[in-house]
Amino acid sequence: MALDWTAAERGGVLKEFRPRRTIPGDWVPAQAGDLLKDIDTPALILDLDKFEENVSRVMALVAGTKVRVRPHAKTHKCGEIARRQVEAGAIGVCCQKLGEAEAMLSAKVNDVLITNEIVGESKMRRLARVALAYAPARLGVCVDNVENARQLAVICASEQVVLDVYIEVDVGQNRCGLAEPLQIAELAMFLHNTPAFHFRGLHAYSGLAQHRRGVPERRAAAEGAAQRAAAARDAILARNIPCDTITGGGTGTITYDVASGVYTEVQPGSYLFMDVDYSRNERDTNGPGFDVALFVLATVMSLQEDRATLDAGLKSFSTDLGPAHPAFEGWRVRNVSDEHTVLMRTSETTPIKLGDKALLVPSHCDPTVNLHEWIVATRKGRVEAVWPVDARGKVY
Repeated sequence: MALDWTAAERGGVLKEFRPRRTIPGDWVPAQAGDLLKDIDTPALILDLDKFEENVSRVMALVAGTKVRVRPHAKTHKCGEIARRQVEAGAIGVCCQKLGEAEAMLSAKVNDVLITNEIVGESKMRRLARVALAYAPARLGVCVDNVENARQLAVICASEQVVLDVYIEVDVGQNRCGLAEPLQIAELAMFLHNTPAFHFRGLHAYSGLAQHRRGVPERRAAAEGAAQRAAAARDAILARNIPCDTITGGGTGTITYDVASGVYTEVQPGSYLFMDVDYSRNERDTNGPGFDVALFVLATVMSLQEDRATLDAGLKSFSTDLGPAHPAFEGWRVRNVSDEHTVLMRTSETTPIKLGDKALLVPSHCDPTVNLHEWIVATRKGRVEAVWPVDARGKVY
């Protein structure tokens, strides 16, 4: 916005000013029809052709099997993307937080599983009320503690809602969940016999297995997780309790998860976008293979002889797994600060001018998305749509 400096100025201090035009509404980085060079930055860019191909590859992998796809919405946090996944054949989505689940239900995704525990009376009551408000849409949650389950049952009964529940199995993540099959079977008995619950089965996810770099160790980790899940299932079935669903797996192990004969659902998340960290995994030639589809677009805001400074930094992409990487040759990241990324020239391959737009590949797609309000969906270098990140900041 330009300011009218002619209004009054005394002693070098502006006494009053008048805007020459009104300030527009909420900032949006682009509109349909824009070229990449027209997009305001920093902006999150989605290549629709690669995104759609990644979605198709997952659905092709499970074609002809009894395995369903329940992609993880914590990756994209976007109702439009979740709906497109369901339209492609997914049965619903996973979320990691109650706030994410609310956003997906609000976006008319009618089968949502929170792959996490909900603890504390206020949050459990909100969970029950969300389930009731969006019925008949399905809302599920994980438990790994009988006392927590008892408290949740009392709250669900008082709110007159029946909640889908899953037991979280620790299959090697060493984070949440039960590891001993007998403990799991005892908890399943309680859940099965509680009117406030519909016991659906097991949640068995091994995040550590997703990033084993070599194919043999990644396959071995996935097979080990499936064996632990199967042992838990068998202990439940031995007590004549139905255990219809075993949900888990992920982008890095999806080929082995589908082939295991154990999982009835798989939960890939990052396959949509991919990132620098996943690209470090050795690609299994028998697997589908996924392409990088998500980028951060930045502007060259300062240029010296061998140094280019971009207007995107820590507030535009996650660096927990390292900085974003240039999606072009001839430059490397020297350092990243709050608002800047400094690139250093390594060759003359890609010349850069002041004001140029640069695409960066995030090192970790999930937390990068959470930093943005909008996803700019492009096709062949032109903006096709701009989608809100509906569950941005939903950390509760």
